Amino acid sequence: MSETEVGGFAADRLRSLVERIERLEEEKKGICSDIRDIFAEAKGAGFDVKIMRAVIKLRKMNAADRDEQEFLLETYRKALDI
Repeated sequence: MSETEVGGFAADRLRSLVERIERLEEEKKGICSDIRDIFAEAKGAGFDVKIMRAVIKLRKMNAADRDEQEFLLETYRKALDI
């Protein structure tokens, strides 16, 4: 067993992976903060943030999934007279 191996694991490799994840988590917190700031800016400019989030969700979908969702929503609206 080498000096850097603990319990069958390469401790240096494990430490490296954990540190990389920790750095990315910190970056993620910063990005989330930036996104919150942009939504606050949008709200201050008079945009509806809830609708913006819905639009962003729709833009992530492919066209077929988006069409299916819109079809189902319209079907449910008709069924409920809304």
